[in-house]
Formats: sequence, C-alpha cells, structure tokens
Amino acid sequence: MTESNAYNAETNEQQLPVGKNEDVEYSEMLADAADREAAERAEAADNRQENG
Repeated sequence: MTESNAYNAETNEQQLPVGKNEDVEYSEMLADAADREAAERAEAADNRQENG
C-alpha cells in the first residue's frame, strides 16, 4: 500500500458512519467480567428509561 493509499484508508475509516442499535450476538458462555458489567449497566439504563 502506498503512503497515499494508507492515508486514504485511514481517512475513509474515520468517516464511516456509526451505527446505532446494532444487533450483536451475546454469549454468556464467552462473556468476561466487563461484558457482564456492561450488560447489567445496559439493563439498568433500560429500566430507568422505561420507569422514569
């Protein structure tokens, strides 16, 4: 990859849209402590939104 192409690749990567509400697979078997904590925080946030 030439220097110019490397620069363009970095620039294009930075301009990619960020998806919201993307579906991701979650596996309790593969989850680590950070994954479990994130799932708990997400559930708490959902509850706050639903219950005010």
